Amino acid sequence: MLLALLLQATAPQTAIDVERAFDAAAQAEGQWTAFRRYAAADAWMFVPEPVNAQAWLKDRKDPAQSVRWSPTHSYVACDGSLAANTGGWTRPDGSVGYFSTLWQRQTDGAWKWTLDHGDVLQAARPAVAKPAVQRAACGAKPTEIAFAPCPSTRRCRQGRSADGTLIWDWSFDADGRQLTVMLWTGKAFETVLQDEVRSGR
Repeated sequence: MLLALLLQATAPQTAIDVERAFDAAAQAEGQWTAFRRYAAADAWMFVPEPVNAQAWLKDRKDPAQSVRWSPTHSYVACDGSLAANTGGWTRPDGSVGYFSTLWQRQTDGAWKWTLDHGDVLQAARPAVAKPAVQRAACGAKPTEIAFAPCPSTRRCRQGRSADGTLIWDWSFDADGRQLTVMLWTGKAFETVLQDEVRSGR
């Protein structure tokens, strides 16, 4: 029991904390090793097509140097069950880009990522010492939003936090992919992330 309490006390408490721990693990243990350890069993990533992350990462050798990344913004459901982080990354070759990661709180209190998304950029996103955190409004029950049917030419996934205050959806087809994250304000859902990536990236 004491060991469990100690482990819980040292575990990352927020989505920002776990994002930073994830990056630190990638530098210390290896890029794909860290990706495997922090990914949920049903996590998705884009390579560039959508794949089950654990299946794609299985037995994949770590590169000599890992990509580095840091969060700049975190959007969190009222109940804390789900969060979306976004920020910038830098590869060892100096190329830069952005990432958006969905994090799901597990029954044991740990965080696992369920979606890894992003793209290259011409200029790096400035790193910040204290990422901005926006939490969904609590109190008023969120409006039910029906997700649009997924066309037969696209692959789509949607989901929401346990309390319904954070919703997300992604889609992929021959033209590219997109990710949308919306947060409940108490009166309506506000789009807080809108990633659009053209085909081949």
